[in-house]
Amino acid sequence: MGSGGLELPPGDEDHQETSTDVPPGAVSLARPMSAGAIGPELDWDAGDWNEVRTRAQRAGRAYIWLNLVEQRLRAVVAAVLRPVYEPVHGDDWVVAAAGPAGQEWVQRAVAVREVSRRKGYLLDPADDNVLSFLTLPQLRELMVQHWPCFEPYVDERRDVELALDELEVTRNVVSRNRALSEAVLSQAERASARLLEVLGAGSDVPSARRLPVDAVEDLVGDRYADVVAVHPDRVRLLRQFPAEDLFGSARRVDALGIGLNLLVQNFSGRRLLRMAESGGRVRLLFLNPASSAIKRRERELGIKRGELSRAVEMNILHMRRVRARLRDPGAFEIQVFDETPRFTAYLVDGDGTDGIAVVQSYLRRTRGMEAPVLVLRNGRNGGKVVKSDRLDEGGLFPTYREEFELMWADSRPVS
Repeated sequence: MGSGGLELPPGDEDHQETSTDVPPGAVSLARPMSAGAIGPELDWDAGDWNEVRTRAQRAGRAYIWLNLVEQRLRAVVAAVLRPVYEPVHGDDWVVAAAGPAGQEWVQRAVAVREVSRRKGYLLDPADDNVLSFLTLPQLRELMVQHWPCFEPYVDERRDVELALDELEVTRNVVSRNRALSEAVLSQAERASARLLEVLGAGSDVPSARRLPVDAVEDLVGDRYADVVAVHPDRVRLLRQFPAEDLFGSARRVDALGIGLNLLVQNFSGRRLLRMAESGGRVRLLFLNPASSAIKRRERELGIKRGELSRAVEMNILHMRRVRARLRDPGAFEIQVFDETPRFTAYLVDGDGTDGIAVVQSYLRRTRGMEAPVLVLRNGRNGGKVVKSDRLDEGGLFPTYREEFELMWADSRPVS
């Protein structure tokens, strides 16, 4: 080029040597493209697809929780404010309740509703009203504006607002299709469960204390009987579901296994003592440390003779010391069995509809800490899953509960 022309930077040397289509002095905007590819900017590899699937799964879980909260909050707002405004304003009671401060957003909701009607979008008759077109922040604004009306029904305004603040972060992420981290998802699920409880959603409100009911679990629960979690080993179980969460608020604990380390070594004897003294019941069934079955297990694991039996003895002695401090030893029973152990199971509140079970099978050369773990929930009508008005008695919880009772009946007490 001449001195007055624009001098462009040199292109990639390797590309210039191999390309025959680009004339000298020109700059190619195209980059090399592999055969069959859409294009360098549009192509996704397996890692990219895995990432977006993970994002979509997390967003789906969060959306279900947000939907539950929004429906509940909408019902609460309608139950409290409709009797106040509807007698005077009729169908425009939501507009009247919003008042001058909410004039802009309530009119926007009215317009969206009218567009939906005019264009023939399918609307459930139950949702053909202005209230159904309000967003979660707008429902919150109605509650805050009229707090004296809600105060008799909700104990703490601060609890409601804090939970809604946490959910607003998640709502913004999900509505704008941004990445939702595991930490924010967990926070949203806890906040949703807490808010539903505060808003008095009834006895079936998901619990935020022990193992929170996963909203997705209720949708696909019949595909997996009553299995709500599977962990590769006990370490990963305790990382996500600490012993304190499992046993901390228990009314009853029935445990069956070789040494019951999950309970004995991860939950304090003082807490077990407090549970029994407050009316709870504990039944522990250990493998007899003097039995031939424990010697066979030692050979399976390839450990020194007597090592496992001594460990079980220590656990039993520890539990005996706890029992000795009770005014009513009958609330804390310890027994041993002599049969070949097939599994270990911890049944927490197994006599109720909110029970949780942690179950591990004994594998030939795998220690209990390393064996896969199943977590079962007895919360679907006493072990029955309700789907489409039919009862599916395919739960595993009753099976392990029955097996425990049979083993307990055939075992011997420890003095």
